[in-house]
Parts: sequence; C-alpha cells; structure tokens
Amino acid sequence: MADIINLLPDNIANQIAAGEVIQRPASAVKELLENAVDAGATEIQLIIRDAGKELVQVIDNGGGMSETDARMCFERHATSKIQSIEDLFQITTMGFRGEALASIAAVAQVELKTRKKGSEVGTYVEIDNSFVKKQELCQTAEGTSIAMKNLFFNVPARRNFLKSNTAEMRHIVDEFIRVAMAFPQLQFSLTNNNQQLFHLEKGSLKQRIVAILGQHYNARLVSVKETTDYMNVYGFVGKPETAKKTRGDQFFFVNNRFIKSSYLNHAVMNAFADIIPADSFPLYVLFIDVNPEHVDINVHPTKQEIKFDDEKLMYAFIQSAVKHSLAQFSITATLDFDLDPNIQSLDAVSKPFTARQQEESTQSPLFKSFTQANQAHMIDKSNHSSNLKHWKDLYEPNSHDSHAGSTFSTTPVRETLPPVTYEENEGQPHATASVIDERWQDTANDQKVPVQVHQQYILSQIKSGFILIDQQAAHERILYERYQRALQETPMATQQSLFPQTLQLPPADAALISEMLADLQTLGYDLEPFGNNTFIVRGTPADIRNGNDQATIENLLEQFKHFSHELKVTKREQLIRSMARNNAIPAGKILAAREMQNIIDELFACSMPNIAPGGKFTFISFKLTDLARMFERGN
Repeated sequence: MADIINLLPDNIANQIAAGEVIQRPASAVKELLENAVDAGATEIQLIIRDAGKELVQVIDNGGGMSETDARMCFERHATSKIQSIEDLFQITTMGFRGEALASIAAVAQVELKTRKKGSEVGTYVEIDNSFVKKQELCQTAEGTSIAMKNLFFNVPARRNFLKSNTAEMRHIVDEFIRVAMAFPQLQFSLTNNNQQLFHLEKGSLKQRIVAILGQHYNARLVSVKETTDYMNVYGFVGKPETAKKTRGDQFFFVNNRFIKSSYLNHAVMNAFADIIPADSFPLYVLFIDVNPEHVDINVHPTKQEIKFDDEKLMYAFIQSAVKHSLAQFSITATLDFDLDPNIQSLDAVSKPFTARQQEESTQSPLFKSFTQANQAHMIDKSNHSSNLKHWKDLYEPNSHDSHAGSTFSTTPVRETLPPVTYEENEGQPHATASVIDERWQDTANDQKVPVQVHQQYILSQIKSGFILIDQQAAHERILYERYQRALQETPMATQQSLFPQTLQLPPADAALISEMLADLQTLGYDLEPFGNNTFIVRGTPADIRNGNDQATIENLLEQFKHFSHELKVTKREQLIRSMARNNAIPAGKILAAREMQNIIDELFACSMPNIAPGGKFTFISFKLTDLARMFERGN
C-alpha cells in the first residue's frame, strides 16, 4: 500500500499558520508595530491605505537588519528573541514565536527595506506568496521599512469576509492605541489615506493617555501605584463620571504587553462597585510588572491571553490597589484619622479658648447633659412641656373625614409632597407642584386616568382589566418607529442652536460618526466636519429636549457601540436603535397624566406596540378574570 502522508510545502504551511496569526489587517499592524518596538526604535510610523487592504507600512529607526537577517526573518519559526528552552520563562520582548513575518508573507505581497546602523547600504527584499522575488542592495535610511500590500490577494475567501473599511480601520486604530499606550517614551504616528490621525510625541503615561483619549480626561484621572516584592501595579483609573456604557477605554498591560483578562477586569469592577451604575464600565490604564517566571504568555498566537501562576493573588492585589487610590484621592469613603486642613482653619481650632468662653459653655444645658451622670438621654421638661402636651392630637381622627369611624376611606387620599422645581439636575428630572396636582387629580370623574407606579411604569385601565406599561421601553418603541419613518419618508426637523458647539472626538469615534453623517442629518442632526477629528454641531432634532449637544452626541455614540455586537443588523438600524435608546424617557422621571396618556396613545398607534426595539416587552396586560381567579385561590 502506498504511503499517504506527505510533508506540506512551506507556502501552504505558512498559509495555514497565517489563519491564526493574521486574521485581518489589524493583526498585521500589531505584529509589525511590536517588531519595531523590539528593534529598539524611538520613532515609529504607521501608514495605512484602504483600511489596510491595499497597504500596511511600518517605518522605524531601530537597529535594522543585515542582508542575511533580512532574508531569514521571513522563514517560519525564525526569531532573534529566544535561543534555548529556558528563554521561554524569561520573555521580556513583544514577539518570540517567529511566525508573524512568515504568516504575513504567505497572504500578502511584502517589500522590506532595512539598514543596520553604521552600514553604508541597506537591503531590499520582495516576497510574494512566501516566495522571494527579489533581493538586492539599496539605499535607505537607518532602521527598517516593511510594507504589506494587497492583503489576502491569494486567499479570496478570507478577503471577502473582511468588514467595511470603517470597521477594519477601527480595529487598526485599537491595535495602534494599545501599542502606543504601552510605550509612552516612544514617538508614534498614524496616517490613513494621506491624512494623519495620530502624532504622539514622547512623554509621560498621563500625557499619552490624554493625547489618545482626549483632553477632557486631563483632570479626571486618578493615579494608581502600589509596589510589593511579588508585583508592581501602576497607571491611572478614571473618576466615576468618566464611566461609560461600553468597555472601550479599558487597558491592562502585563510587562508592557496588552492583555485581555475578564478575571482581572472583574477585580477593577469590584473596586468601583459602589460608586458607578451597575451597567457602566470605568476607565482604567493599568500596568502590571511581574517576574516573567510567574506568567505564561505562550497560550495563544496573538499573545493577548496569558496565565498567572497565582491568579487569586493578582486579583486581590489589583482590587486593593484601585480601592486604595480611589480612597486616597477622596473618590470613595475612607477611614482617615488625620485632621482635615479645612478644620484646622476654623475659629474654634485656630483661636484661643478664653476663660469667659469656657465658663459660658459649661453652664449650657447641652454641656450638663453630657457631663452629669445618667443625663445624656434625659429631656428638659421645662423647654418641651408645652410642645408635648398636645401629643394625643397626632392620633385624633381627621374631623373633615366623613368616614372617620371606618377602617378604610373610599375617598382618594392625596399624598403630601414637598414643593419641587421642574429643572433637571444632573440628569434627574423633577416634577412641579402643578404636575403633581394633575397626577393626583380626583379619579371619580374619570376612571381611566393613567397612574404612574414607582416613576417607572404606567398603569392604565382597559375594558378587560388593566395594562402595566414600561415607560422607557414604550417611548423607545415610539421613537424607533418615528426615526424609521424619517429615514424612509420625510426627514426630521432640526432645531438650530443659538451658539454652535465644537465636538472633539477620538479618531475611532470620528471615523464612526463620519460614516453615519448622512443618516444623522436625515434624523435632524446638523453636523459639519471641521477637520482633525472635530465636528461643528449646529443643530439637533427638534423633539430632543434642549441641553448639552456635545454630551447628547457622545451618549449616542456610546449607545451605538453598545449595539454594535448584534449580528445581521445594518449600520442604519443600529443608529436608529441607539437614538431611540438614548432619547427615551428614563425610568425615574415623574410624568403628568397628559404625558402618560400621550405615551399610551402613541404606543398603540405603532405597528408593533408590544415589543421594544431591543426585544423587551413594552407592556403586560392583566385580565379581570385572572385577578378574580388569583384572589379566589384561598377559598
């Protein structure tokens, strides 16, 4: 019988390996940037065209390569990072597997120019589908320039599965940010289609965070720094007001390597548990320095999943470090026995306590009640007898109640509510006294007046019983269908702002909003690109309450990214769902009877009134027959 097992050719083996290492253009960006860092570069440029499908080029001023190394680096498992098996337990470089360049060369056309420091000429290598097409001497700058062109040109199926340019560019930006965040002492730049998105100068970690995430974080970062014999933790966490609905601004680095760890993320979430909403995610950029012997990074080819020899210790230490920093900067409550400087400046502390003041204080009833034995709980009858003699009046029946002798009154009882204003304070609306009056109007004249339950649900009577409506989910459905009609039929009206606002966004969000610009204008937003990731907000939809236009759009982006995980949903569908969620009446807002009735009328005028866009029920009905059956069960 003939032998059937054959050794695969190198180009086929490389393509198989490339399936794990190079999944999309962003994967190649990560590998090339990390190689530049390992080469000792201080200035690194990333050039992108057509979201990486046409070109991904990294230029660095590192050590460069010799003619032999320039050829050998594209071989499988060729690396300069490790020499023996013991080196696997002392890895301090970004790369070590020797698979990245071989995988890139297997699925793209690669051009390499490199020159070692001190050499007069460099080396040029051209590789196509793992085969060397050309190798010759060339004139080039010190360092290395590697260009990956026409990604997946020889794997059409893989190329067809790539997402839109905007989606792929967002992944590229994410990988760029992770490497740039890990090495603030290096200079990075990113150019996309001849437009520079990032130019990050050398600086401190805080300067790098602010340069990447935005200037508004400058005063909203809390420093974290804890040192032990086992590990060190340092970096920054955001104050509670920076928490978002998505996980975007969360970075863990172990020995300067970006990692993903839901276990360690849970430790940080626990530290923030009592100071941010349950559905929000805090900002953090945390670096963990630990002996490489305690870490196994050879778990996955992407090297973003690692194992620790003592995960429980890491969890406890990170949680403690974050909590300590939040308490140290007065973000959370802490036991602090040091005297507050503000207290020391008070007159009672700073000025002398004269003999006359001392004599007056010792004669006061309060002083005597605490200094005389068994007097701390006593009440001075001389001062309070006049107030206590009418205590029985508190329990007398109401003289105006015609049913004073009965246990229950059939007359609706009006709650006593304190006077409040209608202005919104930090997103928590309050009702006016007139709104409360309208809400508690006598139901004897109209038995169908809706009632609000716990400022979250609307109870309305129907012929067969009653329905309980979730006010937020119902308003979400109403807005969703309104936005659908605007995109399909008539654009929504725009309320022009008296003073246009400037909206400065991170590059990833700027690219996202640029893609949605036409649909946003149809839905009533008047946005105009202003260059350098900046937009001018001239107007918002007329049905949105007036407020901070910038915050409204930022919240919309967060909601959009929150929905982006859903499969088989178009960008336009995600947009109108996000707008409906962002602009819906929140739970906790007091509504007048007229407002509740409008919600009911508009909800049942919708084409699908019983389901919110996200799949949540908008109302539940209760029948009289079911209620009667429930009350009769005890018989």
